Amino acid sequence: MNENKVEILLVEDNLHDAEMTIRSLKKVNLANRLFHVKDGAEALDFIFARGAFSDRHMENRPKVILLDIKMPKVDGIEVLRQIKANEKTKMIPVVIMTSSKEEQDVITSYNLGVNSYIVKPVDFEGFAKAVSELGLYWLITNQAPE
Repeated sequence: MNENKVEILLVEDNLHDAEMTIRSLKKVNLANRLFHVKDGAEALDFIFARGAFSDRHMENRPKVILLDIKMPKVDGIEVLRQIKANEKTKMIPVVIMTSSKEEQDVITSYNLGVNSYIVKPVDFEGFAKAVSELGLYWLITNQAPE
């Protein structure tokens, strides 16, 4: 995958959840330009074109970032905080996809500018449906600024 052609950045440390997300997006032909990173530190390096991703063109932003909250190294709340605090990245739609139903996580996420907060359904069928609809909305229906 060419890191400069990414449409969906998936930030998910749970490999099972990542595989289910990718499989669900493939079913609706939306996984061709998906890039998966496994923790918040790697996500920030990708988004801000630094570290292992320093040769990536930062202006080639993903159309949407699917972000887990509970992750090693840097949690999703801090990733969201840094994305929304930067002029070059604050317009990227960020969707929190998490198992956390904690009210404080929801409030903090919206205060920081998250575009959507989704609690992952437990069963695969519900999860697959939610991810497919999410992908179709953010990549096809939503009109984002250039």
